Amino acid sequence: MPESIRMPVVAGQFYPAGTTELARQIEASFMHALGPGHLPEIVDSRSRECVGLISPHAGYAFSGHIAAHAYCALAEDGHPDVAVVVGLNHGRGGFASAVQTSGAWRTPLGLVTIAEDVAEDIAGALPSFETAPEAFRAEHSLEVQLPFLQYLYEEALLFVPVMMGAQDIESARAVGQAIAAAVEGRDAVVIASTDMTHYESAAVARKQDHVLIRRIEQLDAEGLIAEQAARHISMCGPGPVAATIIAAQAMGATTAKSLAYANSGDVMPAPEVVGYYAAALVR
Repeated sequence: MPESIRMPVVAGQFYPAGTTELARQIEASFMHALGPGHLPEIVDSRSRECVGLISPHAGYAFSGHIAAHAYCALAEDGHPDVAVVVGLNHGRGGFASAVQTSGAWRTPLGLVTIAEDVAEDIAGALPSFETAPEAFRAEHSLEVQLPFLQYLYEEALLFVPVMMGAQDIESARAVGQAIAAAVEGRDAVVIASTDMTHYESAAVARKQDHVLIRRIEQLDAEGLIAEQAARHISMCGPGPVAATIIAAQAMGATTAKSLAYANSGDVMPAPEVVGYYAAALVR
């Protein structure tokens, strides 16, 4: 068993803390009226096309059905060996940017072990990034992706957690290039964890989120960062999305397929909402 195990910090908050209850909520996300409408079926594919995903990181009750679209697309493309999950640093842990290079993360569905060789290569290319497991102790944006991966692949999948502090294009380019180089020759997928506009009306959120979505669909990482900054759009993770676009392109992606968009008001009506988006980056 890995020596360093990062325990869940948002189980019982963002998703259920019980194993059975968590599996049921994930299944409910797939079957939700705003979800795919069916449970995922893993295809036995020897030539996977999906090298990148964009998935939200809010509580499952609000965004799980949108995340389900991303993970359904991944399942239908086959079984990657390694998932590199790139998330935003929400500023609660005292660290800026980090890559954990050993150990495992636990959720109510079990352990996910870190791909040490890939993680060490990424960390080696990003010398300013912290590597201590403690860097991730309070960050939820990566954790909430893991139960979906575990539901699909159980423990037959390695992963690498990457947490970004800086959200500028230079930082995104460095992270994306480091990931692409580290997974060369591996069957890998890079997952950007992000929410979209925060606390605007549904109409405003949809309008400005679709400005960013157009940039994503164009695989325009630089344009995404520039639009988000110029328009002051409260997207919670432009850096991870830009880094994932850059990595995916280096891995052969030529197309970004938008899979789903909704907001928190679709679940609980409110004057201000948070936007959620899912996409697949494919060869």
